[in-house]
Amino acid sequence: MTDSSNLIRIIKEIQPHEIYHLAAQSHVHISFEVPEYTANADGLGTLRLLEAVRFLDLQESTKIYNASTSELFGNSKIIPQNEETPFNPRSPYAIAKLYSFYITKNFREAYNLFACNGILFNHESPRRGENFVTRKITLSISNILRGKQNKLYLGNLDAKRDWGYAPDYVEAMWLMLQQKRPDDYVISTGESYSVRNFAESAFREIDINLEWIGEGFEERGVNSETGEVLVEVSPDYFRPADVDFLLGDSSKARKELGWEPKIGFNDLVKIMVQADVKQLKKKSVIY
Repeated sequence: MTDSSNLIRIIKEIQPHEIYHLAAQSHVHISFEVPEYTANADGLGTLRLLEAVRFLDLQESTKIYNASTSELFGNSKIIPQNEETPFNPRSPYAIAKLYSFYITKNFREAYNLFACNGILFNHESPRRGENFVTRKITLSISNILRGKQNKLYLGNLDAKRDWGYAPDYVEAMWLMLQQKRPDDYVISTGESYSVRNFAESAFREIDINLEWIGEGFEERGVNSETGEVLVEVSPDYFRPADVDFLLGDSSKARKELGWEPKIGFNDLVKIMVQADVKQLKKKSVIY
């Protein structure tokens, strides 16, 4: 996404009918450490892609999906958030994605590109990167079972997100490009759970009930039966500017696309935990 000449070359060679632009430096915390690269890849990268399609005169044959994000809403006072909710980005990642959103909208209006923004709330699966909090939790549980790890360190336990299942959300991406006219859509479950809730649900999948003691940085999650400390809070995992609560309203997508999520929160957690525990069993056989 940082090399316009190669973007033009590959699009010219493939002549794609549909482009799903998912490429990005997509980790919010890391964006504070590499803000310039994040802006280049996530913001200008989208411009390079759109300009490549326009330069090659593929407006009539190529449809573009741009992966936008619920992080655009930041600490919005409007709950839930939908397509009309004002943006209030709180990280270099979200700000880069704000440019990406508006440049996609601008090219749609200025050059008649079929280009859609999918404002997706958090979407998770066993393929989630290991440095994202959901996968970090499920992978840590696998490592604890394996004896490779004693406890899990987390940041803001109170942060609440609208977590959905990635395959459901990919279906929504595809549906956007099957419409007669391009538009922007919020994709979400309409339910919000805290990081604490996710950890509790994940540990229940291995028959451990977490009990929380202490407050703030001293809060700990302990095994209710043994008293063993399994979760601790670390200030290293707090963002310089955090987003406390995101909850999406996907009424427009449900009405116009005929889309709705199939996998709920607890089933999502179960799928992710089982996948990492299954990998644990495979490794145990190999070793």
